[in-house]
Amino acid sequence: MEKTHTVESEGAAWEPLGPAVIRRRLPGWDATVGAVAGADGVLLIDTGSSLHEGAALRREVTALFGARVTHVALTHPHFDHVLGTAAFAGVRVYGAVGTDALLAPGARGREALLSDALAHGLDAEAAAEAVDVLVAPEHTVTDRLTIDLGGRTAHLVDVGPGHTAHDLAVLVPHGAGERSVVFCGDLVEESAEPQAGADAQPARWPEALDRLLRLGGPGAVYVPGHGAVVDAGFVAAQRDALARRFG
Repeated sequence: MEKTHTVESEGAAWEPLGPAVIRRRLPGWDATVGAVAGADGVLLIDTGSSLHEGAALRREVTALFGARVTHVALTHPHFDHVLGTAAFAGVRVYGAVGTDALLAPGARGREALLSDALAHGLDAEAAAEAVDVLVAPEHTVTDRLTIDLGGRTAHLVDVGPGHTAHDLAVLVPHGAGERSVVFCGDLVEESAEPQAGADAQPARWPEALDRLLRLGGPGAVYVPGHGAVVDAGFVAAQRDALARRFG
């Protein structure tokens, strides 16, 4: 997977997407993280590319919501989205079924994470440390799982395979006067062309985007794994482009 998109500025602001729903574009590889808060808990979507980045996210989210992260959802098993997970001690970690085995201690998926992180320029010591203490999901999603955060729900949905064999989306349903928000992971990218690495299943990627569009509907806000927030029309156009590219 060749990551061509970069963000130079540190300390980018969190972007509100709805009441108690925010996201941030991280520096380096422009990876998105999201957060959803309710009265009883806070869900973080992806954790960044290192323990340092994960710890910074933990502090920022706690300051913004006045509450600690209680749940983490990993959209897919790539280094820039998962290597900060160990910074969230004691939280419930979720991923699409299969992610748990891929990221388990001693699994080849960990070797691939380290190799990918080093190939893309992550500091060798930071990469090795993050992989060594990596937390694999202990809660797996095979279809749909609903998390009640207290007055706010989030639906974790296994919509892949596509970008990887284990793609998870997060739907935050709308309330009165709101738009639903769908965190897409790297099934959708806005700041560069979608990246199809060795673990991609490109022939099935358009079908995954069809599921994503059914999940959110035409009026939802779609949050790519990299880049600016988009609408259903953008997702549909990317779906058609992938279908033409991969057949």
